[in-house]
Amino acid sequence: MATTVPCIAVRGSTGTSLGQGPPTYEPVSGFPRDASRSCKLMAFSPEGRYYVWTNGVSLKIAATENWQIVAEIKRPKISAIDFSPKGTYLATWEPFIISQANPQGCPNLCIWKSENGELVKDFIHKKQMDWELQWSSDERICGMLVNSTVNFYEDADFSKVVNRINMAKVAKFSVATGNPPYHILCNMPGSSGQPSFGRLFQYPKFEASQSLANKSFFQSDRVDIYWNKRGTSALLMTSTEVDKTGASYYGKQTLHYLDTKGQTAMVMLGKEGPIHSVEWSPKHVEFCVIYGFMPAKTTLFNLKCEPVFEFGTKHRNSIYYNPQGNILILAGFGNLNGGVELWDVGSRKLIAKIEAPDTTLLRWSPDGEHFVTATTAPRLRMGNGFKIWHYTGTLLYERPWNKQEELWEVLWQTYPRNTFMEKPISYRAVEGITSSQPQASKQAYRPPSARGQIINFKLHDDIDEPGPRYSSESNPSKAALKLKKKREAKKAKKELEAAAGVEAVATTTLTAPITGITTTCQQTRPSNSSFNGPSCNNVVDSDSCLTDDPEKNKKIKKVKSKLDQITKLKEQLEAGKHLEINQLDKIKKETELLKELEQLVL
Repeated sequence: MATTVPCIAVRGSTGTSLGQGPPTYEPVSGFPRDASRSCKLMAFSPEGRYYVWTNGVSLKIAATENWQIVAEIKRPKISAIDFSPKGTYLATWEPFIISQANPQGCPNLCIWKSENGELVKDFIHKKQMDWELQWSSDERICGMLVNSTVNFYEDADFSKVVNRINMAKVAKFSVATGNPPYHILCNMPGSSGQPSFGRLFQYPKFEASQSLANKSFFQSDRVDIYWNKRGTSALLMTSTEVDKTGASYYGKQTLHYLDTKGQTAMVMLGKEGPIHSVEWSPKHVEFCVIYGFMPAKTTLFNLKCEPVFEFGTKHRNSIYYNPQGNILILAGFGNLNGGVELWDVGSRKLIAKIEAPDTTLLRWSPDGEHFVTATTAPRLRMGNGFKIWHYTGTLLYERPWNKQEELWEVLWQTYPRNTFMEKPISYRAVEGITSSQPQASKQAYRPPSARGQIINFKLHDDIDEPGPRYSSESNPSKAALKLKKKREAKKAKKELEAAAGVEAVATTTLTAPITGITTTCQQTRPSNSSFNGPSCNNVVDSDSCLTDDPEKNKKIKKVKSKLDQITKLKEQLEAGKHLEINQLDKIKKETELLKELEQLVL
């Protein structure tokens, strides 16, 4: 049996074309390459039976089994396309236009049969936002948002509306994936001063009292809906365009959970800031979130919205699961440096790291072993091209564009579910190639006045590290000299305070919490004494040394520092703040640390 090799569709200023994926990368024979410079759209049907594209004159549909064109629709103004889940129907949208000759306008949302381009039904839908039809996975029901009402059709019969959701204003809705019974999640915005609602219904029971789950929330200019693969659980990400507190340029986001059993929850995130990315695992039992001000946190949650694994705090903003769900890509694109990490989801281990700067697009191959990164226009007009990688971090193929050409989009061919099965993960890199593209320089820029001199600094200093970002020993700047004087003055002040403290006589009662043991420590030092240890104070609250043994004093300070951290964490917990797993574990060690401190001071 021949091995199935996914193809790659490419769209740009030179038209649209198809090429084989690894290992051949040859052009697909039989596909009629379109050289039009107006190929604004392309898509594969979900099951992979059809490939469709526009060229500024018409829309063409090709059957992927032999790449022959099966339909051509003469609609040059088509601006958006969308297949039904099985690829049986293709919906298209065009800008709504009225004129003096036609003040009512013409239908601009059309539904076609994919197999032959036959028009099934057309509607007027003025706005492009949320224009897509919502189908059940078996295509038995189809919903469409009309103004603030959801109309439902059955068995692709668009001549009559079978059911409606019109009990309240609906801003957005989504039909769950998976098998019957069908579930529909709606966002119903509240009026002034009233909360908005996310309501989950089972088709066709759409009365408020019949909802399976309800989640209320304030401050939601926009709501994004994420279903897991089975359609049993959903995430609602609510967003405001402006954060009224001024804390975030990106507005404010919150994440809510609902499921078909009626359970709801707010996903508690352990860092302040925006939510950058949310993705369900294809295995449907976990979801991953990147959140917080940069460097952002990345956390894996279970269906109880409990954190089960922390991927650390780094500069990331993108999540990509492979179709099988066993490999996860975490990346930082856009205004970040293009770092890409590949993780083994099952063992929670890092497989590889790569750098893919200027990446505007990343997509997994259906085989779950390869992925493509691309630099596309209009986001970036320089350095356009794409690369194909193996999940072990090896570069296998690259296709750069010349300066006169633009790359707009790269797509993998789709296939029916379970065409590619999950394979064991290998940590050994496969053989690959070296990129021919120039690598970004890792040397710091030096102004002409500093060139030819020995300059002592690290390019990537920790931003939280005190002191200047760099220093020049041979020719220090005025700012560096000023900062040096301030440090010296501060140091001298501390020495004077320490000298004055040597004259003190301290009497301290040391109370060890929990055990109830009390110890009194009195040290009297004359002015000519050589003893340098400061006076004792409370065990937890003071930084004082309690013995004449320097090594023991170091241990005491270390233990007291840990107890101070625990005290702060307990105060945060009592105030209702969400703590991380490692922080809760630290609190549990309080008794053990107190016993250790008691032994040290006796």
